Amino acid sequence: MADSTPRPPQADTAQTRFNKAFFDEVEPIKLIDPLAVALGAIDKGEPLVYTYGDAIKMAGHSCPAVSGAYKMTQLALKELYKDKMPVRGEIKVTFRGGVDYKVNGPISQVVSLITGAAPESGFSGLGGGKFNRKNLLSYDEKNEPLPACVCSAIFERMDTGRKVEITYDNHMLGADPRMGDLMPKAIKGVASDEELKEFGNLWHERIKTILTNPPDGMFVIKEIKQ
Repeated sequence: MADSTPRPPQADTAQTRFNKAFFDEVEPIKLIDPLAVALGAIDKGEPLVYTYGDAIKMAGHSCPAVSGAYKMTQLALKELYKDKMPVRGEIKVTFRGGVDYKVNGPISQVVSLITGAAPESGFSGLGGGKFNRKNLLSYDEKNEPLPACVCSAIFERMDTGRKVEITYDNHMLGADPRMGDLMPKAIKGVASDEELKEFGNLWHERIKTILTNPPDGMFVIKEIKQ
C-alpha cells in the first residue's frame, strides 16, 4: 500500500531560512570564474555570486571573524579590480602570521571560498595546471600584523601583479553588557527561547555594523608597490 503520510512542501527545506533580515541587505560579491565556464557550470560572461549567507553556510555560523572576512575580501577585490569584474582563481592571498595566528584559519576559509585561492589542498588544475588554485593562499609566519589587528592579508592580481594589503581591526565595536550573561547560556544550551533570541539579536548588532556600516579604521587598505 502506498504511503499516505503527508509530507511538507519541498520549498520548506530547499533553501536555508536565516532569521536576520539584514543578511539580504549585505552587498553580494560577483566574480567571473573561467573554470566554471570551461566545465559548463555557467555561461560565458555570467558571474558567480557569493552572498554573506554563503559564508555563513561554509563556516556554520555568523560572527565578527566570518563577517570581517567577507567584508575585507569584498573591499580588497573592489580596490584591486576597480570597475572590472574580479576573476576567481587568478588571485593570490597571503596572510600575515601563521594559520594559527588569532583567527587567520577561519578567516582564510571564507577568503578561499570567494576568491578560489586555496592552500596546498586546493585544485591543481587541468591540462598541465591551467585553472590551478593550489598554493594560491599562504601564510607568512615571519611577518605578523600589529597585535591590535584581527588579521592582515595581501591580495594580488596574478594578471597584473598589483597588490593591496587590507587590515581588519574591530576593537572599536561595542558589546551590550547583557551578552555577558546570555552567551554562556546559549553556548551551554540552557538558554530559553526568549534568551536565545535576545542573545542572537545582540550578537548580530555588531555583525550588521561590520557588513553594512563599518566605522573608520576598521578596514584599512594600502597598495603595495612593486
